[in-house]
Amino acid sequence: MNNPDNDIRIKVVTDYVSEQSEPDSDRYVFAYTITIANKGVKAAKLMTRHWLITDANGKVQEVTGDGVVGEQPHLNPGESFRYSSGAVIATPVGAMQGSYQMITDNGDHFSAAISPFTLAVPGVLQ
Repeated sequence: MNNPDNDIRIKVVTDYVSEQSEPDSDRYVFAYTITIANKGVKAAKLMTRHWLITDANGKVQEVTGDGVVGEQPHLNPGESFRYSSGAVIATPVGAMQGSYQMITDNGDHFSAAISPFTLAVPGVLQ
């Protein structure tokens, strides 16, 4: 499964957006910034995304679509792409995970996994 030719590394930084959240209405807004880095030896283009967003009640939102933030970035070896987006969940703690479906310049399709990461209001998790 791990092909060193197709080595996409994904780093995530999350932030709670208090000014858009309404805890009394079970609305918790989180921003996340993702850096996608091509550490492989082949250029690749991000075609689609697949997210699973889970709140503390076990409710799962599935999100799929073309590209990210309206773009389908093409990454040569050594290049990276950074973008920010957001998620809204009904609990102060949740998690996200997913994958990007990629294609190399020679037509090989592969999936770049996004490891689970936590969404949490500051101070909720100790």
